[in-house]
Amino acid sequence: MDSSDFELLWKPGDERVARANLTAFIEMAQRRRPEIANFGSLYRWSIEKPDEFWPAVWEFCQVRASRKWDTVVRDPRQSPVSEFAKEWFAGAKLNFAENLLRYRDDRAALVFWNEQGRQRSLTYQDLYDQVARTAAALRRQGITVGDRVAAFMPNLPETVVAMLATTSIGAIWSSTSPDFGLEGVMDRFGQIEPKILFTADGYRYNGKTFHSLDRVGKIAQRIPSIEKVVVANYLQSDASLDNIPNAIPLDEFVNPAPGQSEQLTFAQLPFQHPLYILYSSGTTGVPKCIVHGAGGTLLQHLKELVLHTDLKRDDRIFYFTTCGWMMWNWLVSSLAVGATVFLYDGSPFHPDPDVLWKMSAQERVTVFGTSAKYLAAIQKADLEPARTHDLSALRTILSTGSPLPGESFDYVYGNVKRDVCLSSISGGTDIVSCFALGNPIGPVYRGELQTRGLGMDVQVYDDHGRSIQNEKGELVCAAPFPSMPIYFFNDADGSQYRSAYFEHFPGVWRHGDWVELTRHDGMIFYGRSDAVLNPGGVRIGTAEIYRQVEKLDEVLESIVTAWQSDGDERVVLFVKLRPDLTLGDDLREKIRKQIRESTTPRHVPWKILQVADIPRTISGKIVELAVRDVIHNRPVKNKDALANPESLDLFKNLSELNVP
Repeated sequence: MDSSDFELLWKPGDERVARANLTAFIEMAQRRRPEIANFGSLYRWSIEKPDEFWPAVWEFCQVRASRKWDTVVRDPRQSPVSEFAKEWFAGAKLNFAENLLRYRDDRAALVFWNEQGRQRSLTYQDLYDQVARTAAALRRQGITVGDRVAAFMPNLPETVVAMLATTSIGAIWSSTSPDFGLEGVMDRFGQIEPKILFTADGYRYNGKTFHSLDRVGKIAQRIPSIEKVVVANYLQSDASLDNIPNAIPLDEFVNPAPGQSEQLTFAQLPFQHPLYILYSSGTTGVPKCIVHGAGGTLLQHLKELVLHTDLKRDDRIFYFTTCGWMMWNWLVSSLAVGATVFLYDGSPFHPDPDVLWKMSAQERVTVFGTSAKYLAAIQKADLEPARTHDLSALRTILSTGSPLPGESFDYVYGNVKRDVCLSSISGGTDIVSCFALGNPIGPVYRGELQTRGLGMDVQVYDDHGRSIQNEKGELVCAAPFPSMPIYFFNDADGSQYRSAYFEHFPGVWRHGDWVELTRHDGMIFYGRSDAVLNPGGVRIGTAEIYRQVEKLDEVLESIVTAWQSDGDERVVLFVKLRPDLTLGDDLREKIRKQIRESTTPRHVPWKILQVADIPRTISGKIVELAVRDVIHNRPVKNKDALANPESLDLFKNLSELNVP
């Protein structure tokens, strides 16, 4: 590993540390446990004494509940982690939406932007009133505790309102973005049988308008459980709803009959009452329907937002996401802190490549969240937001979706902002939160995620299940945590749930990431462990190759996989080049040299091939396993999970691979 990977890039000043929520939390914990003096000792306490730590988070973040718990959690040393999905805070009663609607004033709660710029905002009082009207409408429709409500929606304020109204009743919320194909939606909503479907007449992306109602009509016809389709008029079109069974405009749906009450009441439910249904990517089979509990989601999000992100009421937080990615659920939980949440719907590069930075400067955004792919793309586009925009309000940048390479750290500190906490974070849909993330009172080292999440006993295991440090291995969580899924939908005996997380290392959560725990107690991510390459028996994380290849100006992005032949693997690299460039021997040798000199000869690809596009999921993640299947003439399941499924055709019948 290059020593530059341990370069200190940033550390907070004394004033910032003194003001941090995390500092106040450490002081509170220290009054109970005098040995807690810094983040390291706080982390040890959080995993050794979960029955003390999680109630402290509850108290510090002022969780609202009508009844406190009888027990926090039984002793996790007595049983495998897999048995704790529903074991947290027994006896407690609360409501998720009530915690997100604790403020009712004239401060901005939601600010909505799209490709045309700022569209509108809702105050906390506006938000409360709209949720009350929508919840009353859902109750009139007969929606009650445990019913499913689905959304096929753009990232609009109406989507947030519908989610809060649904969860205020105790119904279960599930959403996808409107760029999903018909079969992708059916694979998800068809399994959970929602009673209500919220949707919009369409959406805009990259300057184009996409109409949704034809697909919505087919969805409603094919899912018989849907009793009402509620349509938001986002495009301001006059499209007819006649071809959609039981369709009603949103404005009409929430308009009460004369004399009907719109009082918002919050159903008081157990801590682990079902809240959200999220979905696995679906690239290797029908998506798993992952059910998350209200209390676990709330407590984990509050811990991550308040302690790890240092979010306060005066903050203005943005994350580029769609309603089909768990970062939407994470972002919306910022309402519980009273911060202003920014929603953006559309392309992050239209009408200009710097549209998100224009928004951030104009709106004085303090926390900016995005993907590693986005940061790499604006670096390739030579954007310099530090020079072109006033980002003086910005103090934290978050990145997730894929490993953030050291070069992107350099770019942020050189071209976006020098004095900023750059926190690469990683977790996933499976836990609707993070295993590793930011530390606002700690340093940022090049290429590293700052810390493991408080209360998360994250370790790195070798192939024999031994905990290791400063070596690459499997990311595991060796103890239970509140945001574990409470179950999978349609998995009555729990066998799919256990198989997904607990069979590789019996009884221990194995997440599927190939990682390293560094000497700073930070983490480096090398890619998904199921996509790890194994040429000659040497295991290589795909991100180790990406970070070298994508340093080159000629390469826009790449995907690497393994060609399997005669019991061995050979590394095959596909590159998408800048427009009008063709891959020749000189560039191939330049790529090989870059990889060889920065990694090892084992990392050097056997073949380097040019493609016009790289297949990705709708949430933006590249799909190495799908490409591996295609080049071996194996079928790819559920192509509707991909944003650009046609790109897989580029990898078929490649004569270059049929070489001994």
